Amino acid sequence: MKKLMLLGGIRYLLPVIEAAHKHGYHVITVDYVPTNIAHRYSDEFYNISILDKNAVLELAQKLRIDGILSFGVDPGVVTAAYVAERMGLSFQCSYEAACILQDKSRFRQFLAENGFNVPKAKGYASKVEALNDVDLFSWPVMVKPVDSAGSKGVSKVEDIEKLSSAIDYALVESHNGHFIIEDFLEKVGASSDCDCFSFDGELTFCSFNDQFFDNSALNPYTPSAYTWPSTIPQWAQKELFQELQRLMNLLECRTGVYNIETRLCTNGKVYIMEVSPRGGGNRLSEMMGMISGQNIIDNVVRAAVGEPIDTIIQPTYNGYWAEVILHSKTDGIFESIKIDKKVEEDYLVQNDIWVVAGEQVQGFTGANTTIGTLILKFNSQHEMAECLSHQDCWLQINIKE
Repeated sequence: MKKLMLLGGIRYLLPVIEAAHKHGYHVITVDYVPTNIAHRYSDEFYNISILDKNAVLELAQKLRIDGILSFGVDPGVVTAAYVAERMGLSFQCSYEAACILQDKSRFRQFLAENGFNVPKAKGYASKVEALNDVDLFSWPVMVKPVDSAGSKGVSKVEDIEKLSSAIDYALVESHNGHFIIEDFLEKVGASSDCDCFSFDGELTFCSFNDQFFDNSALNPYTPSAYTWPSTIPQWAQKELFQELQRLMNLLECRTGVYNIETRLCTNGKVYIMEVSPRGGGNRLSEMMGMISGQNIIDNVVRAAVGEPIDTIIQPTYNGYWAEVILHSKTDGIFESIKIDKKVEEDYLVQNDIWVVAGEQVQGFTGANTTIGTLILKFNSQHEMAECLSHQDCWLQINIKE
């Protein structure tokens, strides 16, 4: 029986566990939160920090695992790559490549050194040093932890006087005490945040979407909805695809899933913002299966344990799809969600609520405060855009403060 180790225990691992069990694999989950939901469905759980790569390696060697993933769990990616490399297991990239991709400062430097479009950026371990560098940037700027995902710790800073508090916020969400400051890039239309797949380093499945945000949320940089196909112009998508493939060649990537964030900006240039060797949060790989008919998660699981996978090809979209990330604007007690009957009957494919009435919920500060998702399918881009732009008219989330 193949043994698959999954780092983390969040909800996004449930379809991964289901796929592994379908193939008869033994699933081991690891993190330091025993109450996390995925541990209820795995075959074994070990209470070890996924940031402690040597402790995870020692456990993996003891259990003689056949594969390891940090699917949807950004903090564990470097550890997964480290364990895979030390044990000779399949992984999307080398440990060194993972270290570059998972550190925003190192990634920006790598992009700049290799001729990619990249904002002016600098990483810091010292708040004092950063505050002395204010003239280095073209304001406004973005301040981010170098090693967090889900938009946690991210701020747009327009006023120099607010830089100090933005750095403090980034450091709260940082695992290693480092943060990055970079020029703010004004995008054209929507940015993209989607899961893609490579086979032996060839980007065989490269999807783009439109990513939306709730400006009234506690963190307006946390994605609140996605739509497919993307409205990014075809010429820009083609250029992004070529640059992503060039990046994968430079990093000598292999087989597996990648969460990729890109955008077209008002200066006419396309930018690769993030590339992480893992499945994305917000059920993005699940969405890829719905919109294209190709089961990315099933193939990720098989690839991880070194078994043959299906032929994965560029996606052809079977309609116009949207995913709405359900969230509360404030801390409070969840009461109910009400969806207009016409929307429910005409467009709703799946209503996945993660909380129950009477449960305490948090205001939307990151993907970890999501309370559920809606998946909808439309007949046209216009129909989809109209529905999502009037979301407050058909979707009501009742929270008691």
